[in-house]
Amino acid sequence: MVRIIGFKKREKEDGAPFFVLELQGGIEMVKSAETGQFYATAKKAFVTSTFDEMTCEALIGSEMEGSIVKKQVDPYTYVVKETGEEIILRHRWIYLPESSEEARQDEMLDQLMSNEPSSGLHELAEQDL
Repeated sequence: MVRIIGFKKREKEDGAPFFVLELQGGIEMVKSAETGQFYATAKKAFVTSTFDEMTCEALIGSEMEGSIVKKQVDPYTYVVKETGEEIILRHRWIYLPESSEEARQDEMLDQLMSNEPSSGLHELAEQDL
């Protein structure tokens, strides 16, 4: 289940405005690699929409079936807003509708295959195929 928590106005290449919805998944507890302590977080993703600003505003708080999953992509530069640090990322968080079970399995397989060969996951994933 994901919730619409906000929206942003963007511009197409031709300058025409459109809105994207900001989605957030459920709370997750993650263990810090530095301190060993757990902290609460939630995955976020943006999806394009055909809605106007008033409709986007009215949709905030709505819940939808689905989840936010990690998708491997070509490397790109990201600037951390808080520190100004530039980092290279190789993934994006995307919304996956609940009805896309086959797509979810493909995403999971992609994640397995992108892990280090020494982990043995490549062999396990290939056996299941």
